[in-house]
Amino acid sequence: MSTGLLALLAFLPILSAGVLLIGFRIPARIVMPITYAMAVVIALFVWGVSANRVIASSLQGLIQTIGLLWIIFGAILLLNTLKHSGAISTIRAGFTSISPDRRVQVILIAWLFGSFIEGASGFGTPAAVAAPLMVAVGFPAMAAVVFGMMIQSTPVSFGAVGTPLIVGVQTGLDQAAITARLTEAGSSWQAFFHVITSEVAIIHAICGTLMPLFLIVVMTRFFGRNKSWTEGLSIAPFAILGAFAMTIPYVASAVFLGAEFPSLIGGLVGLALMTAAARARFLIPKDSWDFAPPSEWPKEWFGAVDIKLDNLAKRTIPLALAWAPYVILAVVLVISRTIPSIGSALKAATVPVVGIMGETGINGDFPILFSPGGLLVLVCLLTFFLHRMSFSGFARAVHESTGTLLGAGFVLIFTVPMVRVMINSGVNASGFDSMPVLVAEWVSTQVGAVYPFFAPSIGALGAFLAGSNTVSNLMLSQFQFSVAQGLGISSALMVAGQSVGAAAGNMIAIHNVVAASATVGLLGREGATLRITILPTIYYLCLTGLILVLGFYVFGLGDPLTVR
Repeated sequence: MSTGLLALLAFLPILSAGVLLIGFRIPARIVMPITYAMAVVIALFVWGVSANRVIASSLQGLIQTIGLLWIIFGAILLLNTLKHSGAISTIRAGFTSISPDRRVQVILIAWLFGSFIEGASGFGTPAAVAAPLMVAVGFPAMAAVVFGMMIQSTPVSFGAVGTPLIVGVQTGLDQAAITARLTEAGSSWQAFFHVITSEVAIIHAICGTLMPLFLIVVMTRFFGRNKSWTEGLSIAPFAILGAFAMTIPYVASAVFLGAEFPSLIGGLVGLALMTAAARARFLIPKDSWDFAPPSEWPKEWFGAVDIKLDNLAKRTIPLALAWAPYVILAVVLVISRTIPSIGSALKAATVPVVGIMGETGINGDFPILFSPGGLLVLVCLLTFFLHRMSFSGFARAVHESTGTLLGAGFVLIFTVPMVRVMINSGVNASGFDSMPVLVAEWVSTQVGAVYPFFAPSIGALGAFLAGSNTVSNLMLSQFQFSVAQGLGISSALMVAGQSVGAAAGNMIAIHNVVAASATVGLLGREGATLRITILPTIYYLCLTGLILVLGFYVFGLGDPLTVR
């Protein structure tokens, strides 16, 4: 069988998912069982993966699904807790007092607050936290999910206190062999990794300059009364300022501090600066933009999660106290990821599963407390006391949150196992590489010297499958490094392009869309979200690819390992 045909078969489950979800608008609850079955059949009968390994991979996926559902539950519970405590009413009023303009609100909540949460936690948490918050302050559920997914781009490479680079890239590369060569060249691993970190930040900053404006024009085009691409351009100066307010401290943090803090510092500094700018109405035009009244919204914009506040007991909570749970959440996330002793204590409450079905390397675990889900639940319990809630109000919050998990659970029990079957297919009787790596290798051989333009798309493919920048980097960093060495171009810049592309791929990662949709009760409309988020994804990948081509062939960027 030819390599091209094998690559097509390896790509078939992904291609089918995209066509059925986006092209035919079939709900994910129907599509994902079909594509899971396709992946299993191809793994068994083409790749020669043992049935035992397929089952083990599926079980590994189910364990990871439990972890995802735990995060979803925690995010929904926090929203419902704040709803029944009266805090959401105060927060909504607070955003209105800063500016009633939805264009300003989407920059503050999605772009800046979302970037900060990404830096603290990662793994889809920003969309799970920001999407329901946007719904609570008056955004359509569909719009909230779209914006929650779009911010899964610029801050993602430095999410979870730098995990995609610190774990994904450093573990994905053959560090021992590379270090030996670097030593011979008079350099070091630390210097090489610093180059990668800096280049990732710079590429993201260039691409991210237009992301806040992209958020706004997508909002006015797909969710505005007039369906206009240009209606939001009057606030372009404020949007560009919002980009720089985040990306300048973001790049400075990467260059001078390392991979742990760019998104954290960029999001936090940007949020402070842009809140002050919005209050002063700096660069904000006289016109104010809002959605049409909810009575005019199409029914597909509404989610099943009820965030109506009118029927709740009226409570007055000070703005600082209303925001306190989110502040506490961010602080706890940062502390848990940066103080080893606290992180270790939380990790002690982990259910490990090693060698599933006796298969070496197929493991799973469920971190009950270290997971963002566990920390979200802890913050909810603290909020119960902090906001002096009634037991009945908190019980309603728990009941409402539990009910939203069923639909998400059904979709994810097929989506994540499909991913694990494909990723784990490298151990087989045929001698083939795993499905994602084989597709990447085929693409690289077909396009030759122009491969750098497509390198970010390979990273995005890995993230589309795994729903994780970190996993994509683990799978593909060494492959991208080897291609750069073969082409005689900068291996550091190629790996940086891999990481940036993987971040962009998060915007269309299916189980991230499912998870975000579940938080606002929008399951079944994943294809509608993907049809919109594919647009900024294409922009991000094309611009990153162009930056790589210019860096390699015009500016001649290199590193100590470049073959001359």
